[in-house]
Amino acid sequence: MRTPRVVIVGSSVAGVRVAQSLRTCEYTGEVVLVGEELELPYDKPPLSKGLLAGGERAPKLSLLSAEEADAAGIELVLGRCAVHLDVPGREVVLAGGERLAFDDVVIATGARARPSPWGRPDGVHVLRSLADASALRADLARGGHLVVIGGGFIGSEVASTARGLGLEVTVVDPQAVPMSRVLNPEIGRLFTELHERNGVRTRFGVGVEGIDGVRGALRVHLSDGSVLDAATVVIGIGAIPNDGWLSSSGLRVDDGLVCDEYSRAVGAPRVYAVGDVARWYHPTYATLVRVEHWTNAVEQAACVAHNITHPERPRTHAPLEYVWSDQYDWKVQIAGRTGGDFEHCVVTGPEPGRSFAVLYGDSDRALRGVVAVNWVRALVECRRALSDGGAVSVGEIREKIASLVNPKPRLDRANSNRAPMRSSGSPSLDP
Repeated sequence: MRTPRVVIVGSSVAGVRVAQSLRTCEYTGEVVLVGEELELPYDKPPLSKGLLAGGERAPKLSLLSAEEADAAGIELVLGRCAVHLDVPGREVVLAGGERLAFDDVVIATGARARPSPWGRPDGVHVLRSLADASALRADLARGGHLVVIGGGFIGSEVASTARGLGLEVTVVDPQAVPMSRVLNPEIGRLFTELHERNGVRTRFGVGVEGIDGVRGALRVHLSDGSVLDAATVVIGIGAIPNDGWLSSSGLRVDDGLVCDEYSRAVGAPRVYAVGDVARWYHPTYATLVRVEHWTNAVEQAACVAHNITHPERPRTHAPLEYVWSDQYDWKVQIAGRTGGDFEHCVVTGPEPGRSFAVLYGDSDRALRGVVAVNWVRALVECRRALSDGGAVSVGEIREKIASLVNPKPRLDRANSNRAPMRSSGSPSLDP
């Protein structure tokens, strides 16, 4: 009788955590972890922060050493690219024709940086892999003006790191404010000011028409007719799931592998997906979602490992979104759903002008999300409230986190007790 086998395709955090969680769940079969890169599995969030900074701030990236894999009975197949999933035959086909049989398969191929629509002259970078970060680090070490195209998490973190290295930096984005997917315009402007206080020039609300030149002498042409000279350019305009290799599988692929609430591919109960490549039915939101968050990848991996080892009592995956970002001297933590679709209020934290929490509520004023800056205790209280399924109102949690500050803080001037929720206006964080 053949020993059961789980094949995991993808060796980043989602894939590694599935493999480790299978052993925690006492799975006794074979576990095979396939990775496209030759490097041992490594963590990716530090690529835009500590790794770029280098020196004493360079972090340890390892997720799984060869010794740890051997001790856990995890077979590593690295430097191999999966090109086809044979669902009826239960085989993963690798480049070169090798086939890996499986009883269960987990798709953890993640996402890749959205490619540059302006080409990739020498000195123009995207940032998704260790090789990307190493190449960018070498160019940053040469100095000169850095232009970052894209004001989302990656672009903002790269800008912050580059300023810490002493580079001249400009951030360009067609959106009016940075991180516009999770911040409404009023709050986004606070992050624009954060860039500018740290010496970064910002060109929000302006698009890019083209890039030409060579490393050290690049030219970025903007939609308003102006041109930025740059030594190096970083493009951070989002990510797209690595699902193209599944197009011949017969599975439903639509901005990721489409799965049910148990993270099982629709119509294929022995095929699972985790992390950035998974698009699954979220039972709380009653819709398909795809989440590009490290925390989601870890939590979904544990859920999938349980469902493989306990198929008779599967668990749904209904996470509370959580993401963090380190920018300059701000630690930004976001939980739940935030942005322009919700009304919001701002509560000043223990360090006026530097710490605050933005509470987001729906039309019934139930708490739906929070952005906490340099205020971990507020984040903890809000995450606890959000985990209660919306039973806590914005007013209740506002009073609770305000009471954490001693002396008791006031709400900022744009958010008085007479108007605890609002959808317009500009918040002030002045002490």
